[in-house]
Amino acid sequence: MNRFSPVAMLKIAVLPVLLSVGVVVSGLQVDRPISIDNDSGSRVEVKWIQPETREAYLMSNPDLHTGASLPLGAYVGHSFQVNELYDAGSHSICRENGQNCRSAEFTVNENWDQVFTILKSFVVEHTDDTTVVVAHENSDMLNFCKQKQILYLQQNSHKMSPAMATTAIDDLVACVGNSIVTDFEEFNEEIAFHSEVRTAMGEALENYTCADEDSKDTKPHETRVWNHKGANYTVNVMVERMNSKIHVVENFINEDECAAMEKAAKPYLHKATVADSDGGSQLSENRKALQAGIKVPWDKEAKGNPIAVLSRRVFDYTNYATGLELEHHGQEDLMSIQYVGRGETEKAPDRYMPHCDGSCTGLNHKAGGRVATMVMYCVVAEKGGATNFRNSYVKVKAKKGSAVFFSYIGLGGVMDNGFTEHSGCPVIVGEKKIVTQWMRLGVDADNAWDSWNTLGVKITDTLND
Repeated sequence: MNRFSPVAMLKIAVLPVLLSVGVVVSGLQVDRPISIDNDSGSRVEVKWIQPETREAYLMSNPDLHTGASLPLGAYVGHSFQVNELYDAGSHSICRENGQNCRSAEFTVNENWDQVFTILKSFVVEHTDDTTVVVAHENSDMLNFCKQKQILYLQQNSHKMSPAMATTAIDDLVACVGNSIVTDFEEFNEEIAFHSEVRTAMGEALENYTCADEDSKDTKPHETRVWNHKGANYTVNVMVERMNSKIHVVENFINEDECAAMEKAAKPYLHKATVADSDGGSQLSENRKALQAGIKVPWDKEAKGNPIAVLSRRVFDYTNYATGLELEHHGQEDLMSIQYVGRGETEKAPDRYMPHCDGSCTGLNHKAGGRVATMVMYCVVAEKGGATNFRNSYVKVKAKKGSAVFFSYIGLGGVMDNGFTEHSGCPVIVGEKKIVTQWMRLGVDADNAWDSWNTLGVKITDTLND
């Protein structure tokens, strides 16, 4: 019995060859640990090919069965041969006399973490620590997969069977699929990294952006005209993404509509609340303002009721901008919100800290959840009160009569990933009075907005738990 392991035998055999061809071993790490994985479905033997004589020395003792791996200590530039062996339990066309048995060779390169996988097509797939980088640099993974199968077809053209051709196609599909999965994993990692950087920068700049009264509105990247019932409205498009949009619509709300909202809200104004972790709402220092919800008198729309006419305009614009075809039935009330400035020395001014109106995690929409918001300015502060979308680097200074529209869902049902997170900058001097409409998807006359709690869970479901 040989007292040396296959690894030791290989190193003993290789070292004289390295010296004979003038390779400097001292100071140069030419040895490479490798792994040979047998996924061929057949029993195989592994042989090392002596570089000068091309003699083959058996390295697998015992033979390598399907699903097994053989670790070896190899050297850069040296080649191995894998030969298919007859196996009575295999579906291979390899015969006991060696007829139709397949073989393949591979060579060790200078990289690390090298794995040689014998596929069902008996092509040897080689991966190492640079495979993903090389694939991206060359943008040629598809061509790599194609060439690999061409090589297999050339090597086996004299004995090709329908089963072998099918195997070749399956391997090609698997190769391309694996490359796509790798691409997506890297793209997702890259997106996550940039998202973290974007969010961190937005957090750092939040207070500076709000405090800079001399800064101008962010410039729109496009300006449109929306025609609604014979009237033209200028639309400044600030962000236009698949799952997130931010638009500023000029002269959207008029003085009569503002006056009607303020009059209706006055008896019901109370301290504004925020959502809590239990699905309800609570007072918070993150939101300092007064608010009142106003039901829309839809039955008076035909008579020109200003609140109903305004609300109809809001839904019409939302459907124009998003294509969601939202109905007004079951939606939240219009909200009148008021902020008061108390001077430069106020340590806790009225404001609304950064938040998302709906889900902004990039996940799928939950039935009944918010999908869009319209904020309309009736009274603007002398100082402060801008709306800041910090993750999108969009700052909108309040302008009387204008409106900020933003949606946070795509037509595929995937929610925004933080681009519509926003804040109401502190109101320092004067008053800020706005009308806000939050819009939901999945509500109707029988399933109104208050059928769901702030976590997006239907209240009737929680009662049945």
